[in-house]
Amino acid sequence: MTDTTTASTPVPSSRPGSPSAPASAPTSFLGALELDVRFLGMIGALAVIWVVFDFLADGTFLTPRNLWNLSVQSSSIAVMSTGMVLVIVMRHIDLSVGSILGVTGMIMAVFQVNYLMPTFGFNNPAVMIGTLAAGIALGAAIGALHGFVIAYLGVPAFIVTLGGLLVWRGAAWAAAQGKTIPLVDDNFKLLGGGADGSIGAEWSWIVAAIACLFIAAAAVQARRQRQRFHFPLKPVWAELVIVAAGCLAVIAATLVVNAYTLPPALARRYAEAAGITVPPEGISISFGYAVPVLVALAVGIVMTFVATRTRFGRYVFAIGGNPEAAELAGINTKRVTLMVFALMGMLAAIGAAISTARLNSATNAQGTLDELYVIAAAVIGGTSLSGGSGTIAGAMLGALVMQSLQSGMVLMRVDTPYQNIVVGIVLVLAVWIDTVYRKRFK
Repeated sequence: MTDTTTASTPVPSSRPGSPSAPASAPTSFLGALELDVRFLGMIGALAVIWVVFDFLADGTFLTPRNLWNLSVQSSSIAVMSTGMVLVIVMRHIDLSVGSILGVTGMIMAVFQVNYLMPTFGFNNPAVMIGTLAAGIALGAAIGALHGFVIAYLGVPAFIVTLGGLLVWRGAAWAAAQGKTIPLVDDNFKLLGGGADGSIGAEWSWIVAAIACLFIAAAAVQARRQRQRFHFPLKPVWAELVIVAAGCLAVIAATLVVNAYTLPPALARRYAEAAGITVPPEGISISFGYAVPVLVALAVGIVMTFVATRTRFGRYVFAIGGNPEAAELAGINTKRVTLMVFALMGMLAAIGAAISTARLNSATNAQGTLDELYVIAAAVIGGTSLSGGSGTIAGAMLGALVMQSLQSGMVLMRVDTPYQNIVVGIVLVLAVWIDTVYRKRFK
């Protein structure tokens, strides 16, 4: 998920029919690994942010508890940022994602409380399924409406989504007349994390093992694809380094989430409710990975596949790279635009489900300013505002950077207005860095 996707197509280094692809001689260690320098730069920046905030917050930032909470808080923004990548790649913008999150979250809560719960009963699985289906369908419909107006009526995306920001925020208020709607289904609340919305230590290690196998399989598949199309192969040692680094990152994350344990009193009550024998010295129960984090990672994997391995994804990047050439090549640019905005609406609804479940209620103010964080995450993650290039992994890492800044400032007791100032400055700096980078290296 670290490869930069662009509208260009790599040029084979050998003619079709040649027996094998010659391995190009790497000019540097990073060149052999074929890692995106900007992605590495973001990882370095994130590490610096974490270390600085840990120092300024008296060692409270780099604790398992804070890092676990940080991952949960980043989930909804990370989910929406994956869709914003495709929107910006196509040279559009979506200012309405926060309001779509607000209205879909409110509709899901109202639909669950007023219709699904009376029909199916308390904690029936159909309640959770129906709530998610209603929210995602509504989000897709709102996004498709935006896409239709943009693509077929020719109204600029900035204006359409700016209007959507106002319309859907008002609709969120109208759906419940400004009331806060508490959730009633415990299964749906699992999407928000917490003690019940986590998978525990054992399942976390199972997920980690599956992730490591996936990383190794992806590396093997990528190498086979290079051989198939006679592209230059990375050195074997470079492939092993990439796989090892990915697995080490997964193992480190698993150790952190498993190090965050329930408070002793809560752990005892949890064990007694689950029928677990509690020894005299007490019991330690790990949170493990939170459900919203797993949802965000699953969305990231699916969106990476969509962006890099499907015809739809290739069309999106082709249109962003050169809209006129893409249309002349026979791509239905209007339909693709509509589909991208519909997908963005669906992802905003998934983000709404996570956010609403985490808060255990829906409010008409939910998602306020989320559009700022989502756009900033995509841009910080390397998505070019000029279109044609961007990465899903970069956007998700950008979401983590944005949430780290906010979390660190909260620990330092920085007031919200000053937090917004910092976020705005970071966004402008990210765009400036992107401009300088492209002028220098493109």
